[in-house]
Amino acid sequence: MTVHAALGTRPAAPPLVEPGPALAPHEIDRYARHLSLPDFGELGQRRLRNASALVVGAGGLGAPILHYLAAAGIAQLTVIDDDVVEASNLQRQVLHRDADIGRPKVDSARDAVRRLDPRITVTALNERLTPDNARELFTRHDIVIDGADNFATRYLSNDAAELTGTPLVWGTIFRFVGQVSVFWPGRGPMLRDLFPDIPDADSVPDCADGGVLGVLCGTIGSAMATEAIKLICGIGTPLLGRLLRYDAGEAEYSTLRFSVDESRPAVTNLDEVTIACAAVNGQADAAGRTNAHELDVASFDAFREAASDAAEALLVVDVREGWERELDAIPDSIHIPLDRVQAEGWKAIAAILGDARHIVLYCTSGVRSARARDRLADAAPASITLSSLAGGINAWRLTSASDASCAPGRD
Repeated sequence: MTVHAALGTRPAAPPLVEPGPALAPHEIDRYARHLSLPDFGELGQRRLRNASALVVGAGGLGAPILHYLAAAGIAQLTVIDDDVVEASNLQRQVLHRDADIGRPKVDSARDAVRRLDPRITVTALNERLTPDNARELFTRHDIVIDGADNFATRYLSNDAAELTGTPLVWGTIFRFVGQVSVFWPGRGPMLRDLFPDIPDADSVPDCADGGVLGVLCGTIGSAMATEAIKLICGIGTPLLGRLLRYDAGEAEYSTLRFSVDESRPAVTNLDEVTIACAAVNGQADAAGRTNAHELDVASFDAFREAASDAAEALLVVDVREGWERELDAIPDSIHIPLDRVQAEGWKAIAAILGDARHIVLYCTSGVRSARARDRLADAAPASITLSSLAGGINAWRLTSASDASCAPGRD
């Protein structure tokens, strides 16, 4: 990877889409502010009215991307996401409303886009982007905008783009910082030229664990929509070979340039991202094994039942913050926040261990509990089984066979 300070300008890429038919009178009225733009004009609007885009994710980034692409007049939108709207989404995912809680995000997003423009064609796919469907979906669209919230899907999008030659607009957000770039196979470097390897799934907390400033999603999502429009219309200078970084806390923008890594092997298949996606989905690894120090929800329920039957004490530890337990908790869990575990190590557990020989730690998604497990593992007695609940309480809510209603446990 070669990275250096951004200098100068580069010529705009050629238009991605041929112009469609002449605009109807109602379109001229609707898009009048575009028509008066230098270098955009009627021809640019006709390109938008002839373009199709796949948006990966209908969450924090997907919401402003979908909203602004629809408002700009793109002809066809496909949105793919397998999640449902939750109350905690509404702080940043501006397409969704309180009345949409519990609905599939793609259905809520489709309805919101159609309220904005009833003439737009919107396809809602209530599923994940996977190695099985990615190539076909990428081939069907002029451009893909990746608003995914995990590393595996981002690399899947990159690799599918490289295999199909599809331009990809990429963005990430975390806490107060967001990043945007454009990857167009054959016209500039790709994600793997910048970051060659897929990071471990738990190497960076997700938004649920690490938090995110809600309005940052609008800033970064709007920038991603802007890049998509520039590529479709062939205007401006797209972020090819450039990484735009915005720090909302410091109110600072910076740009890095990077180039093709000539030594990097070309992407020829989706084998690596298949393994990464399986790990995100809580499946077994390539050898069919699961991590001995992680439990999925089914294993956790069975483990808890077996421990009860054998009269063995099982300690379930919630490492989230106190305010999170006000919302819900696994019944009979003990609260020891991650900060305390990191500071005290095994001492944080020893005082309340009692007769327990099995410890299961959990958080929102499994990231913080994995860190707590690793912190405790060095000093834990050999007789103690120490595990992290994969997927955290999010997975437990969805798949636990328990009749418990997620009532708060004891502190």
